[in-house]
Amino acid sequence: MFRKILITSGPTVEPIDPVRFLSNRSSGKTGYHLAAEARSRGLGPVTFISGPTALLPDEVELVQVETAQEMRAAVLEHFRRSEVIVMAAAVSDYRSVKYYPEKMKKGGERITLELVKNPDILLEIGARKRKGQILVGFAAETEDIFVNAQKKLLAKNLDLLVLNEISEANPAFAGEDNQVFLLRPDGVRRLEKMSKERLAARIWDEIARLAGRPA
Repeated sequence: MFRKILITSGPTVEPIDPVRFLSNRSSGKTGYHLAAEARSRGLGPVTFISGPTALLPDEVELVQVETAQEMRAAVLEHFRRSEVIVMAAAVSDYRSVKYYPEKMKKGGERITLELVKNPDILLEIGARKRKGQILVGFAAETEDIFVNAQKKLLAKNLDLLVLNEISEANPAFAGEDNQVFLLRPDGVRRLEKMSKERLAARIWDEIARLAGRPA
């Protein structure tokens, strides 16, 4: 059993005006099943930080956020007290430089929207990770998947990286099934395509191995 588990889930939403926003296709299904599996196994108290999604697990400390900056603040509040941190949320990489308080009216054939980079939450907590903490990240790649994933694993000081190869055969987002690779500093393992519920169980099995504890 872990003292505390922190799981992030879902997308973030970056407002442009009162009607429009930037986001991504994350459904929050994997994060939801990770939290449900942790509770089912009695692995410890779970803090669940979620962007906008209807999939909210029971029997967790629930923190609901919208933007990447709000998610960063919530993660930093709970990070130090957590023994296992599973960063399953799909955080928007960019946000609009300007928020328009009134709805932007339709005008010409084109508009230019200036974007600024959001904070890299995983990089920040990877740099702050202390001995004994287990940090799990997720990646979604379409090309040079292992090269890019290996860079992320090392740069962000991860113990485990769950790699999604995004393709027509495996869209990953929104579907009920997924096929992933598990990357650790000592190697990579391919998992067959399976339900996201079963995948969550396999990820917890891997975390248990990293912690040297029975699954």
